[in-house]
Amino acid sequence: MYAVGATSIRTPAELIRLGAGALLRDPAEARGMFEEATRQTPADPGAWYGLAAACGRLGDHEAAQAALDRTLEIDPNHLPALLKKADYFAALGDRRAAAAFYQAAVNRAPPREGLPSNLRTEVARAERLGGEYAKAFEDHLEAGLRQVGYDPRASSRRFAQGLDILLGRRRLYGQSPSAFFFPELPQRQFYERQEFPWLAELEARTAEIRNELLAVVREDRGLKPYVRSSAERPPKSFGGLADNPDWSAFFLIEDGRTMADNATRCPATMAALAPVPLASTPGRTPSVLFSLLKPGTRIPPHTGMVNTRLICHLPLIVPPGCALRVGNETRPWRIGECLIFDDTFEHEAWNDSDELRAVLLFDIWRPELSLEERELASALLMAVSSFGAETGLDAR
Repeated sequence: MYAVGATSIRTPAELIRLGAGALLRDPAEARGMFEEATRQTPADPGAWYGLAAACGRLGDHEAAQAALDRTLEIDPNHLPALLKKADYFAALGDRRAAAAFYQAAVNRAPPREGLPSNLRTEVARAERLGGEYAKAFEDHLEAGLRQVGYDPRASSRRFAQGLDILLGRRRLYGQSPSAFFFPELPQRQFYERQEFPWLAELEARTAEIRNELLAVVREDRGLKPYVRSSAERPPKSFGGLADNPDWSAFFLIEDGRTMADNATRCPATMAALAPVPLASTPGRTPSVLFSLLKPGTRIPPHTGMVNTRLICHLPLIVPPGCALRVGNETRPWRIGECLIFDDTFEHEAWNDSDELRAVLLFDIWRPELSLEERELASALLMAVSSFGAETGLDAR
């Protein structure tokens, strides 16, 4: 053991500095210095990391790993310790543990330009090795799944999404409504058309609805920006789309109120919507509109207000280069085929073409809600709105 009392060395900083200098020359002496430093300052990660290095040089791997664990307990982002742990597991052949530590080192490393050159090199090595281990893990899992007949093109789509999340090919998203969250509803990003028996009749009238949309576009009357500023609210940019006609709307029903002039101009559309279970909350929903996205326009990522409804798009004009992302899934629009999704997942849309994109947009009740739950959700949101009206603050 290093006899600290026999010298003038007293401070932990001095012990760590001299211990580092002694690592190559006399690892046993270095170990004693670092042990004394950890006794004096047990929460100093540098002292514990130095002790790990000294123990490693002496071949005491159990003590070295214990010191590394203590280093990371104090500082989970200690980059050299993460790399040492990764190398330790790699040497043992534990590829799964090694990959976890290599990936942690890459994820937690400060910006590369701020690192010393030796650590930049080490992070790059961790990135390469982590990628190799991740690919080996992916291949191993897929080989096991093939043995039971798994085919990503034909097997369960939900399982394929779960596999992608496990392997880091997709990010995990969840419902995040900005106003009201109804618990215990399925976390589904998209719903399928076949789940809604009434949808086929609506889709069958796509041509009639599209003709009414084209007339609205030709007349260019009644359109307004989808995102509009209010003097009663803080200014918002919404990716530059606030008060911007690049994303515009022609409302047939807005916040539960029928827009008589507009609805009169689109009788076929209104008739086609008659059997649809529109989400009804007076003063709030439904909203039914033609949503128009001009060429080169991108709607930034955002989330909806309540998860008691689903949003439906009936595509009417869809040039190439247009798509909708909801959570971790992206789908293109196809004319006459509805997309149904939960807008309380982060979502975005884009029109990268040089033509107009247009859909009929409307909101419906979530099919999982009972009649009582729909009535309660509606009453709650009406109460929120009435409080806003009384105080001059719209609580939406």
